Amino acid sequence: MTFTHPSLARLSERQAVDYGEKTAITFDGIDYSYVQMHERTLIRTAALHSRGIRRGDRVAYLGPNHPALIEVLLACLRLGAIFIPLNWRLVPTELDFQLSNAAVSLLIVAPEHAETVERLSVDVAKDTVDWDPTPTSATAPAFPPAGPAGDEPAFLLFTSGTTGRPKGAVLTHANLLWNSFNLLLNSDLTADDVTLVTAPLFHVIGLDQQVMTTYLRGGQMLIESKWNVDRAFDAIEHEGLTWMAGVTTMFADMLQSPRWETADLSSLRFVNSGGAPIPVSLIQAYQAKDIMFCQGYGLTETSPGCTFLPAAFALEKAGSAGRAVPFTEVEVRDASGNACSAGVNGEIVVRGPNVMNGYWNNEGATDAAFSPGGWFHTGDIGYLDDDGFLFIVDRLKDMFISGGENVYPAEVESVLFDHPSVAEAAVVAAADERWGEVGHAFIVLSSESQAQHPSASDLRDFLLTRLAKYKVPQYFDFVDSFPRTGSGKVHKVSLRTTGSLGAHSTTGPSTPSTDNSAPAPKDSA
Repeated sequence: MTFTHPSLARLSERQAVDYGEKTAITFDGIDYSYVQMHERTLIRTAALHSRGIRRGDRVAYLGPNHPALIEVLLACLRLGAIFIPLNWRLVPTELDFQLSNAAVSLLIVAPEHAETVERLSVDVAKDTVDWDPTPTSATAPAFPPAGPAGDEPAFLLFTSGTTGRPKGAVLTHANLLWNSFNLLLNSDLTADDVTLVTAPLFHVIGLDQQVMTTYLRGGQMLIESKWNVDRAFDAIEHEGLTWMAGVTTMFADMLQSPRWETADLSSLRFVNSGGAPIPVSLIQAYQAKDIMFCQGYGLTETSPGCTFLPAAFALEKAGSAGRAVPFTEVEVRDASGNACSAGVNGEIVVRGPNVMNGYWNNEGATDAAFSPGGWFHTGDIGYLDDDGFLFIVDRLKDMFISGGENVYPAEVESVLFDHPSVAEAAVVAAADERWGEVGHAFIVLSSESQAQHPSASDLRDFLLTRLAKYKVPQYFDFVDSFPRTGSGKVHKVSLRTTGSLGAHSTTGPSTPSTDNSAPAPKDSA
């Protein structure tokens, strides 16, 4: 007998049976139960079917976080259609490429993005999403699921596209299920938990880690259209928020808020962070409030979870992205494809049922991303310690070589974050005639430090006490904010362009050398 992975086609109906009138989603002050969400999903399913959507067709959604997005998602799962949440921050020409590349059958648009859609060049059928804030009751059509198999595509998520054209990662029903299984086994998430969903739902953290996993577990989601630090504090203090997931920036915002010291954070049990290396000082600040700062590592292509650092190891392994999640394998390999010894840097490769089938309509990129045995090459650099815990060093493409030495910007950024005046830091490579490349640091100061502005010399001296000389940036620029991708990551391509055009605040040559007084893992990648 051949085992077939189950699909998510019956997800809304199964949860309606199991959780009934329990609140599934809270939005704009209104609660929607699991029964109501299923009824609304059936209405969406019938509407999509009437527009000619069938199994395997692509349905794109352009709009902010909203219950309607989740209803369309659930309807696509029921029909066996492929759901594509689009980044509403993109300009029309960027959206044209994604709609054309995916051969989208129907584009569903939130009213606030109607003007953007009018400027599209691609010819695609469009519907404006309708939304009745009044909960429905017993008016939904009896629309049976189409019965897609578990290995059929469920989502098509475009990567951030920080370099070149974005690629569409094809995630199957089984990919999504295994990702949620991994997270549920690594955390103590229950049906009583309440999560704040503010990460944009065109990004894998909000969509897969929060929405899909919470819905499968029967928890409650507080849906917000965008991140707002005061709203996060309100949700914790007044709505019993128990966990939240996001990127480093969000948790740094909370730490920098004047409400941090006095807010009642007792309901918040744990937070999950990913998307970038986490400064140890940020983790410690949350631990001091008895909030478990659980880290993880993953990518769009892995649905996203690869590793997880549970609360039990938060202190002992602070700074680590954790160990491989239960049903996924993680290795670190050198440039020849051999496994690296503990403590040696190499490229992180991943294999498991949560890893995508490939990139949509891009056989070349798919072939380049996988090696024999089904190993996906992440393009990230890290090392495993003696206990198998992964430490992320940097993106392979962000690493640069200064005077013959590998420099990982994430390591420098983490140390800069420890400076009391620094709210955020980003380091990129700058061309240098003598050393090939040197570091260029961009700094966002904390609000308390605006009046007493540290100089580039101050920051350089601070770094020299903690890092080898060749790692210390030669250039420093102080900026108000960073350009970001749709997923909230710093858009380093833009910083490199800015840096090459603008004047620099610098202390003069920060001569790279082979002096490596600060201990660091050896390099093999």
